[in-house]
Amino acid sequence: EVQLEESGGGLVQTGGSLRLSCQASGLTFDDYAVGWFRQAPEKEREGVSSISRSYGSAYVADSVKGRFTISRDNAKNTVYLQMNSLKPEDTAVYYCAADHQQWNPNIPHLPRFWGRGTQVTVSS
Repeated sequence: EVQLEESGGGLVQTGGSLRLSCQASGLTFDDYAVGWFRQAPEKEREGVSSISRSYGSAYVADSVKGRFTISRDNAKNTVYLQMNSLKPEDTAVYYCAADHQQWNPNIPHLPRFWGRGTQVTVSS
């Protein structure tokens, strides 16, 4: 059974930072592109960032470009999302996802595997 378990969410003030982690199990991690989505209350889920299987490329949504950085550690089956200069509009549930093909977060995509999400709340 494939499992993606997010951690690292929480409450932070505007301008603060958080680092999300997603631990994968039940799959050959380096066979998959991985990344992050988010869903704010009463809004559609949107792509945030993705990273290819072999660290070759990372896509970042226009809304977070310059503030969020994705990385992965294949030895630990883990993908990270470093979030800096957080804004209240970044408040959302953040989901980890995995798929064989990397996706552009600025284009709608539905990865094969999903985590359950972790809440990020940015106070003004």
